[in-house]
Amino acid sequence: MPAQVALPDIPEAGPAIDTAHTADGYVVARMSSAARLKFQVACNDAVYNYDLPNNGSPTVFPINMGDGAYRFRIMKNIDGNDYAEAESVDADVALTSEFAPFLMPNQYCWYDAGSACTAKARELADGAATQAEAVKRVCDFIVGNVTYDIDKATALSSQTGYVPNPDATLASGTGVCFDYASLGAAMLRSLGIPAKVVTGYVSPDGLYHAWVMAYVDGTWSEGSLGVQPNEWSRLDLTFAAANGAAPAGDGITYTDRYVY
Repeated sequence: MPAQVALPDIPEAGPAIDTAHTADGYVVARMSSAARLKFQVACNDAVYNYDLPNNGSPTVFPINMGDGAYRFRIMKNIDGNDYAEAESVDADVALTSEFAPFLMPNQYCWYDAGSACTAKARELADGAATQAEAVKRVCDFIVGNVTYDIDKATALSSQTGYVPNPDATLASGTGVCFDYASLGAAMLRSLGIPAKVVTGYVSPDGLYHAWVMAYVDGTWSEGSLGVQPNEWSRLDLTFAAANGAAPAGDGITYTDRYVY
């Protein structure tokens, strides 16, 4: 059942903002600077701001707001919280599919053909008759093998700009909600299953949280997890793994804020 791994095309050298593959759901940015950098993706009234490494390494960002007129900007820190535009590109985006951005790795959901999470996903999904069965196997594995890291959550509560690493989460067997979501989405995307990393709020106390949304061709339900065919289904792996022991909310009411 495992599909071909979807990977972005990242040339060794290129423009600061490479929009050659916006139809495939991603944009690549790079810049070297002594200053802190941000990368901004804007479409209509929606804006996403990301940290951009200042060592010149190319970084993949999702085209996550559908078709439309986009502006991509690299912003350079000039003083305190003030930034000035260093580079910008406008592009009219027409995606090959609404699922395209959620089948590719990006900064918050990184994997490639040699990633440990890719190999584990293919191992788990081998012989699965449907995408739903593959999702079940991936979710069961993550829920059974990743433990919520309360100390890490406490440390990150006073920080910004955290970027999860799916392979590191797989290796350590621990993580926070963003790690669960990043690992789950990376494994599913590597199997050709559309998956979103979503951050937002969960009841009862408006806890900031992260989860996965997946789009599959079959049905599966087990405890607090499940998917339905031909619709985006929520997979809160942190809640399923925690059994009420971690700050993952009550698993009832979710409010999306950002989608990656």
